[in-house]
Amino acid sequence: MQMQAARMHGYKEPLRIEDVPMPDPAPDEILLKVAATGMCRSDYQLLNGYFEVPFPVDLPYIPGHEVTGRVAGLGGAVPKSVGYSEGDMVVVNPSWGDGTCRQCREGNEQLCSGNGRWVGFGPPGGFAEYMAVQCRHAIPVSENAAKTPEVLAPMTDAGMTPYRGMRKLRDTGKLGPGRTVAVTGIGGLGSYAVQYAKLLGSGATVVALARKDDKLDVAKENGADHGINVRDKSTEAIQDELERLTGRRTIDAVLDCVGSTASVSMGFDLLGPEGVLAAVGLMSHHVEHKQFPFVGTELTYLGSFWGNHLDLVEVLSLAEAGLVKHNVTKVGLEDVNDNLEALGRGDVVGRLVIVFE
Repeated sequence: MQMQAARMHGYKEPLRIEDVPMPDPAPDEILLKVAATGMCRSDYQLLNGYFEVPFPVDLPYIPGHEVTGRVAGLGGAVPKSVGYSEGDMVVVNPSWGDGTCRQCREGNEQLCSGNGRWVGFGPPGGFAEYMAVQCRHAIPVSENAAKTPEVLAPMTDAGMTPYRGMRKLRDTGKLGPGRTVAVTGIGGLGSYAVQYAKLLGSGATVVALARKDDKLDVAKENGADHGINVRDKSTEAIQDELERLTGRRTIDAVLDCVGSTASVSMGFDLLGPEGVLAAVGLMSHHVEHKQFPFVGTELTYLGSFWGNHLDLVEVLSLAEAGLVKHNVTKVGLEDVNDNLEALGRGDVVGRLVIVFE
């Protein structure tokens, strides 16, 4: 049987929407009829060659790493104990570790140091009507949650990645009453990050930093106490605004959802003594900061990559409990290239999600 898919035939080339054979699931896999797939700036970066060295793919290739879908078939070795039936909605945990390395045994398969794979960056992804998924990486959801697959799909990256990063900031002890935490970049990840700052911040003041007023409006709707447009502003000008809004010129913790040279440098400039910056964004290849302020004020720089199985289960539970807002725009597969270009330009507020049902 055939299915429709958006496939990558080369770097720096548009995806081609084509009819291709449906995947044949391996014995330990389930066949999913894709219901919704989120669109991420990293999908644009994949096409543009950003991940060509760390995540080489065999062309032609189907991207798409934020996926939810309905069970359409089961491989012969899928245990009956998983309890899947045809039509059940599941969310795909995108990080498939080898299960044998230290990171996998600790539960962090997204950091697999062995033969790890990441859906949409190796195994075929969800820019297609069907995909095959290892059964242990499919997380079932309730019938109620299954009614809105367009909000389930983004939780596998946009929803999960900033959650892990904010938990890391919380664990440093830099959140709480009298503290200020900032979220840099209010796109797909940042619109969730400000919510986690309120949920996990134990009373910390939450400040959103972005370059567009419409994105700051979203941040405030999602719980940010204050928003600052940092476009073309010096560090001193941003600090003046911080002082006006919070009574302080420095920040205790920053979650950077951009990952550009400029955003990380700005975050470090705004941190007070013993401040912590956690980076989840991946826009630039390199970042830099002045060494003496970093050492002399004992700053900390944390990397936080994606999330593990339990992180995803937790954010799905928060969402089903009504504790998470979603800023989702439903789109069609036929418009995939136009929407990828919009993501590359930074024009998208919230998350674009391709819906198939």
